[in-house]
Amino acid sequence: METLIILIFALGYLAITLEHNLKLDKLIPALGMMATLWALVSFGIDAFPNWFDSSGHKLVEGFSGFASEEKHHLLEETLLHHLGKTAEILFFLLGAMTIVEIIDYFDGFATFKGYIKTKSKKKLLWIFAFLAFILSAIIDNLTATIVLITILQKIIKDRNTRLYFAGMIIIAANAGGAWSPIGDVTTTMLWIGKKVSAGKLVEFLIIPSLICMAVPTLIASFLKPFRGEIEVEEKDEKPVDKYGTRMLYIGLGSIVFVPFFKTITHLPPYVGMMLSLSIVGVFAEMYSRSSFTISHLVDEEGDDSAGHHSPVHLALSRIEMPSVLFFFGILMAVAALESLGLLFIGAESLKTVIPDTDIVVMLLGVASAVVDNVPLVAASMGMFNEPLDHHLWHFVAYSAGTGGSMLIIGSAAGVVAMGMEKIDFFWYFKNIAWLATIGFIVGAIAFFGMRMIL
Repeated sequence: METLIILIFALGYLAITLEHNLKLDKLIPALGMMATLWALVSFGIDAFPNWFDSSGHKLVEGFSGFASEEKHHLLEETLLHHLGKTAEILFFLLGAMTIVEIIDYFDGFATFKGYIKTKSKKKLLWIFAFLAFILSAIIDNLTATIVLITILQKIIKDRNTRLYFAGMIIIAANAGGAWSPIGDVTTTMLWIGKKVSAGKLVEFLIIPSLICMAVPTLIASFLKPFRGEIEVEEKDEKPVDKYGTRMLYIGLGSIVFVPFFKTITHLPPYVGMMLSLSIVGVFAEMYSRSSFTISHLVDEEGDDSAGHHSPVHLALSRIEMPSVLFFFGILMAVAALESLGLLFIGAESLKTVIPDTDIVVMLLGVASAVVDNVPLVAASMGMFNEPLDHHLWHFVAYSAGTGGSMLIIGSAAGVVAMGMEKIDFFWYFKNIAWLATIGFIVGAIAFFGMRMIL
C-alpha cells in the first residue's frame, strides 16, 4: 500500500510538472492526488506500521499495536490538524490577494509609473530591479511581477528589449520574495508553520537576497540589450483615479502591518490579514462612492444604477481561485505522506546518504527550478524537525525562493511573465538562466557568511 501511495504521488507530481505539455491545469492532478492519497490511507490504516505526530514532530509510539477504532480516530484528528494548518495559509493568501486587487481597482499601482522619468536602459534596469525586490517583499513576488510587467509594457515598446527586462524582473522579484514572510508562498508556509520568525528571516536573508538580485543586475547592465536609451511615444493616457495613490499606501501599509500584529498578539497571521482586509475594505467602500472611479462616472450617492459596484466584491471575484485550490491540494497531499511517516523516514535516510544538510537544501533550490517549490517546501517541513529559526529553515526559504529563477517555469513569477510576454522557454534558458544561476550561487555564499557572523 505504501508503494502504491508513493507511486500515485509521483504520477500526480509529474502531471503538475507537465502542466503545459498536457494542457491540464495543475489544480486538477493536485486535487485528484490529494483525495486519492487520503482514501488509500483510510483503506490501509490497519496495515501501516508507522504514524507521524505532526504537532510533536515524531513518530507515534506503539502505533502498530493500536486497535482499528483508535487508528481511525487518530486519522480523523490528523486530517483535521492538517486541514487547519492549510486553511491558515489559504486564508492568509486570500486576504493578501484581495487587498492587492482592491489597490488595482483604484489603479493604485500606476503611481509607480510616475516615479520613472529616465530614458536610460541601464537606469531603468536598476529601477525595475529595486522596485521588484521591494514590492515583492510587500505584496508577494507573483503580484509584483504582474504589476511591473504591466508598467513595463507602457514604457518600453520594443518587445525584444522588454523580454530582457522581464527576465531581470523575475530574478529580482524572486529574490525579494525570499527575505519576507509575506513575499512568497513558500516563506509564508515556513512562517505560518512556525519554522521561521519574521524578524530572523529578514535578518538572515535580506543581504543574501539583495546580493542574489544585485549581482545579476550588475552583470546585465553591461550587456548590449541594456545599453542606450528607450524610444518614448508621447500619447494621452486615461486619468489616474484620484484615490489611487492613497489606496496604494493604505493597502501596502496594511499588509506590512500583519507581521507586527502577529508579534504583538501571538495570533496566527491570517487573523491580522483579515483585520487589514477589513480596514482596507472600509476605505475602499468610502472612496468608491465618490464622483469618479477608474472606468466610469457615478452619481454623488453612489447609486448602483449609475454603475457603482463594491470594490471588495469585485476584488473577490478576481481572485485566482485555481491557485488557491492548487495550494490546498498539494499541501494536503504532502500531509498524507507526512502522516504515514514516509517523509520523516525518507529524511533520515537522506541524512545518512548526504550528511551535509546544506547540500540537500541547495539541491532543493535546483529542483525548484524544474518543479513547483510549494510541494518541495511542504515536503521539507515534514522531513526535518529542526527548531524555530534554525539556519536550515532560513536556507530552505532562500533556496526555494530564488532557485526557481533558473528556469522560467520554476516560479510563479516566471510562469506569469511567460504568459504576459509570451517568453519562450529556450530563449529564457539561453539569455537569463545563467544570470539567475550566478545570483543563486553568490547569494548562497553570502548566506553562509551571514550564518558565521550572526
